[in-house]
Amino acid sequence: MMPTRRHALALPGLLLAAPAFAQAPASPPADFPRKPLTLIAPFTPGGPIDILARTLAQGFQARSGQTAAVDNRAGGAGNIGIDLVRRAAPDGTTMLVIPAGNLTINPTLLRGLTFDVERDFAPVSMMATTPNIILASTQSGIRSVADLIAKAKANPGAVTYGSPGVGSQLHLAMELLRSRADIDIQHVPYRGTTQAVADLLNGQTQLLASNLPVALPLVRDGRAVPIALTTAIRTPALPDVPTLAESGFPGMDVTSWYGLLVPRATPAPVVQAISELTETVLRAPETAPVLAAQGMDVVCEAPAPFAERLKRETAMWARVIRERGITAD
Repeated sequence: MMPTRRHALALPGLLLAAPAFAQAPASPPADFPRKPLTLIAPFTPGGPIDILARTLAQGFQARSGQTAAVDNRAGGAGNIGIDLVRRAAPDGTTMLVIPAGNLTINPTLLRGLTFDVERDFAPVSMMATTPNIILASTQSGIRSVADLIAKAKANPGAVTYGSPGVGSQLHLAMELLRSRADIDIQHVPYRGTTQAVADLLNGQTQLLASNLPVALPLVRDGRAVPIALTTAIRTPALPDVPTLAESGFPGMDVTSWYGLLVPRATPAPVVQAISELTETVLRAPETAPVLAAQGMDVVCEAPAPFAERLKRETAMWARVIRERGITAD
């Protein structure tokens, strides 16, 4: 029998990506669901969302005694899986593992979405983050944010930057910097990172907005110059690289993060119980190397502050999208 999406948790190759919780006691919070669990990962297997969902599923199963499966519902830029959770029973057994952009950017950028984040979902946990970084080509002469601003001011429109695509969080982070620095730099969108990295290395573009796992080997090999992190604090992986906030833009914080949500009408005690067990699973010692390999830092923001984050970041990106006239077309 061919394996289905729900059976993916048992595939040997993918199982290696998740930690083993075989010895964990089955002692979940009192209000944790007592039925089989499904974690919807609305992207193809093997990526960060899939690995995070798989890690949670194994931990939930080991610590609750309930069967937990990952369902990879790729398609529609993640919106097919999101809508599936929107229509699920509000009992906590169907959960959504999702990156920030689908919740805070797409509602403004894309037309015809079937869901409203605030109306249709209950935030459970902002589980983990991945730092973002701005790289410069070694041929550009740019070694700092100050260099970037000086070069852009002297030659408006001449500095180009790559990103993984129009409307991506990395694109909008650069547009936010462009607005705050009052500079004219040109966006070069790519479908993913492979060609974007190649063009940075050969000097076709001067800058690249990237997440840390992509950037680290380029920086360590001296093939690209890290000029600033877009996140609020420095990363231990590159302790000498300053943040944008340290480089003259206080309060600027653009972090890639991954959230867990359930249908809106899920009872609050159930939401809280899932949040608590999520933190237990993700902070387990066996989890750290798996998530670190994906460039993730565990955060486990609780439901209330996570809900506030969603509102705050959605408003911020809506403002950037409208002010810069960004469209998905």
